[in-house]
Amino acid sequence: MKRIITISLCGVLSLFLVNRAMAQNVTVKGTVTDATTGETLIGVSIAVPSTQTGAQTGPDGSYTISAPSNGQLQVSYIGYATQTIAINGRTTIDIKLASQATELQQVVVVGYGTQRKLDVTGSVNQVKGEDISKQPSVNPISALQGRVPGVQITNSGAPGASPQIRIRGTGTVYGSVNPLYVVDGVWYDDISFLNPNDIENLSVLKDASSQAIYGIRAANGVVLITTKKGSKNAKTSVTYDGIVGNQVITNEVKLANGPQYATLVNELDIQGGAAQGRYADPNSFGSTDWNRQIFRNALITNHNLSVNGGGEKYTYNVSFGYLKQNGTVEGNSFDRYTLRVKNDFDLTNFLKVGYTLTGSMNNSNDLPGEIFHQVYSAVPIAPVYYSDGTYGDPNDFNVTSSALFNPQVTLDFFNQKSRNYRGTGNVYADLKFAKHFTFHTSIGGDYGDNHVTNYAPVYAATFSQRNSISRLTLTDGRTRNWIWENTLTYQNTFDNDHSLTILVGQGAQSYRFNQTITSAENVPDNGNGYYITRGTNIKVQDIDPGFPSAYPLYNTVSSYFGRINYSFKGKYLLNATLRADGSSKYSGDDRWGYFPSIGAGWVISEEGFMKDQSLFNTLKLRGSWGKIGNMSVPANIATRIVTQNDGSMYVGPGGFTSPGASITTIVPPVVAWEKSAGTDIGLEMSLLNNRLYAEVDYYDRRTERAIFDAPIRGDFGLQSGTSGGTSITSNQATIQNKGFEFLVNWKDKVGEDFSYSLSANLGINDNKVLTVESGATAIDKAVGTVGSANNNTRTVLGAPIGQFYGLKVVGIFQTPEEVTGYAKNNTPIMPSARPGDFKYEDVNNDGKIDDKDRVVLGNPNPKFVYGFNTNFTYKQFDLTIDLQGVAGVDLYNANIGARFGTENFTQDFFENRWHGPGTSNTYPSTYIAGGQNNRSNSFYVEDGSYVRIRNLQLGYTLPSSLIGKWKLSRVRVFANAQNAFNFFSYRGFSPEVGGEPTVAGVDNNVYPLFATYNFGVNVGF
Repeated sequence: MKRIITISLCGVLSLFLVNRAMAQNVTVKGTVTDATTGETLIGVSIAVPSTQTGAQTGPDGSYTISAPSNGQLQVSYIGYATQTIAINGRTTIDIKLASQATELQQVVVVGYGTQRKLDVTGSVNQVKGEDISKQPSVNPISALQGRVPGVQITNSGAPGASPQIRIRGTGTVYGSVNPLYVVDGVWYDDISFLNPNDIENLSVLKDASSQAIYGIRAANGVVLITTKKGSKNAKTSVTYDGIVGNQVITNEVKLANGPQYATLVNELDIQGGAAQGRYADPNSFGSTDWNRQIFRNALITNHNLSVNGGGEKYTYNVSFGYLKQNGTVEGNSFDRYTLRVKNDFDLTNFLKVGYTLTGSMNNSNDLPGEIFHQVYSAVPIAPVYYSDGTYGDPNDFNVTSSALFNPQVTLDFFNQKSRNYRGTGNVYADLKFAKHFTFHTSIGGDYGDNHVTNYAPVYAATFSQRNSISRLTLTDGRTRNWIWENTLTYQNTFDNDHSLTILVGQGAQSYRFNQTITSAENVPDNGNGYYITRGTNIKVQDIDPGFPSAYPLYNTVSSYFGRINYSFKGKYLLNATLRADGSSKYSGDDRWGYFPSIGAGWVISEEGFMKDQSLFNTLKLRGSWGKIGNMSVPANIATRIVTQNDGSMYVGPGGFTSPGASITTIVPPVVAWEKSAGTDIGLEMSLLNNRLYAEVDYYDRRTERAIFDAPIRGDFGLQSGTSGGTSITSNQATIQNKGFEFLVNWKDKVGEDFSYSLSANLGINDNKVLTVESGATAIDKAVGTVGSANNNTRTVLGAPIGQFYGLKVVGIFQTPEEVTGYAKNNTPIMPSARPGDFKYEDVNNDGKIDDKDRVVLGNPNPKFVYGFNTNFTYKQFDLTIDLQGVAGVDLYNANIGARFGTENFTQDFFENRWHGPGTSNTYPSTYIAGGQNNRSNSFYVEDGSYVRIRNLQLGYTLPSSLIGKWKLSRVRVFANAQNAFNFFSYRGFSPEVGGEPTVAGVDNNVYPLFATYNFGVNVGF
């Protein structure tokens, strides 16, 4: 019996020891990623069931947890399917979660990290790379048009041109209005070098709280771009994306033909006092359609090849792109080659390194700057060529000197080529230590060389278009920028309720730009190139482009920054940042700037009182405040300039002379960067089982210490320009942009085969100069107008930046009696006017028309910016329709009034002009450039509102059963139409007209936009 008991006890003890051994804890490590995209996930909860043991993934998606070797891990993350995974004695478990993500659960890129959208307390919108690459855009920023609320994109028709972007309005007069671009951690002023197909995602930081971590470069917004990378443990995959298309100018402005032009010139002669017109028989003339002669349909083709994959401890991505875009003007073209290499390596379980390198080269055949004005104004009675092959000469047709040009000659003898080389990239390392700490260091650079060759040959084409001395000009620019940043991140979760992330960092930046201009005369053209040394009168100039404009030759920046993110139970959120930047562009106490911000969020849907409702899946209220800066204001304004020239001479005792100098500018004591303070309040929600997402924002952004002009006495003898003439430029204004933004997304699926998504956004913005220390000082500009001091834009206290300003037209004088009858106290108000002239309103009722009668005519800053984007998928078919538009905006059509004599007119003017009593009370006579008709006035200001179908794309993906036989993973073909349908009332080519802040919206010699029709293919190997 004893023996039986002893054996039994031993057996029980053995079983206990075995179970005890099997239940021993092991340390499990791994990384959690999105099963579809391969992106690492932050803040994923890892728990051991039935215990209080838990952990969360860090910034790189990694986790460490102690658990029984025979236990389980429960992995949960909002927006993803929860998984329960058996440990089975393993110490490394990488986890892939299947997404069930809604808008608020998506991970978005923010400054120096990533966060769930739900945890973000600022205003951040993200656009996926696949949505960017769907549009056949040369520059990725163009693809944002109509997709992000509050963001205005203005494109140019010039091949390879960068679009203009405004985020929540314009907040500066003289500073740079461009946002900061951060690509894989490196800072840029533009991203024209970047291939849109290389982008994984793009985030737009719109409020001061999210921007403040970037300090003195963030005042105009921040665009964060992450490029594509390979996936771990993935086979090598090769993808090819290609398009070929045709670019066609839309809404072409019809010009008067030969007989119409001759009729108009005859009327102009008579209006000018001649007894009769110069052309006896207008109908005897032929017609040259200069639009058809100069403009063309243009080819565009784009090809991209990428290779990516990875092993257990490394990933790689290599891509190559080639773009060829011909301009819609003959001879104009742009070619771009891009190469990008990206690698990441896990050297150990605590050390990760990687790099991204991008190379870009582009070549362009450029256009003469005046060509579009010439097309608009060229006389149609002159042929392009005579029958003997020589050029048609307008001088043979009795026209004024202002119309003595043949646009074809201008094109044929303009020879300018540009070539740009650019190398960018960064190298980084991540070191994890002490469980909760990560040290990140990154060194990046931007190195570029641009070369412009301009050669003017000897030629004699027409009476006025000739050149007797050849001239060669070589312009070489060199950019050398670098940035080095180091951050230390602490991340921890306490008691599963408190989540804390602390980031501190330090950075240094250097910017250098040099430019050399070399010119020579009498340089022969030997057909194989031009040699400057074979010319005469050789000159070499080193140009400092930053004096006195925005960018100095060389400047450095030193920075320190920090951020705290705190979350309690995932429903109370706090974010606070502080950045200190010092710049060598400034001196004294203004060398350093300090930029704080704070943001708070309340996830209302996590409250207990929301558990029983079924309307909201998630509901979050957030608010933020912050300060940011604009370093890119004109440098050296506070430096007094001493000018030496031949007209200045010092005469000493005994008649001794030496070169003299004079002070020609008055400068403020000190000028510093502009600062902006912004407040943002937002509400985000997901409803109806996460099918509907909505976002509403109110913002108020104020630029403080904005650079502005203050008046000085005009008898000081100063040169015109910055801090010269009749004004002094200094920090003295406050500019406000405030408004609302709305975003609504709907996603649903009908049956197994049909799914769709709808997205609408609207931005409403009011722009105003709130305060100016020197009072109602106006900054007046004349852009595209004729005559002396004929200003047509004004920036002044209490009004928007760059509003249109001039005389108000109240009709057209029909008869001499009406001219005489328009009087005050029996004295004609416009005594020199004649029938067919504009009739201006005597605003101040003083009996005469002068500058005191000028009034506000329009606003070039859009009130509304909106977009509507749709995606439909049915089986193998997909359809994308994107609409985009602006409203509440005006344009100044300077093309109509840019006249000096017998330039051509538009057909619209011919059909609607005044040419006798009662013929028109809105359009003047042909004497539009004479008398007071050329004064800036309301006739030239038009509604600039428009709506267009921005993108229309139909695609078909071949079935897997078919392409599998070809060893292919994906084949998709598609047809695309961009900007094909446009709706507006503007009388020009396109209402999409940009410009610098004080001269925006003036249509003067602007490259016309076009529609693009293309076919493309996406192939995966």
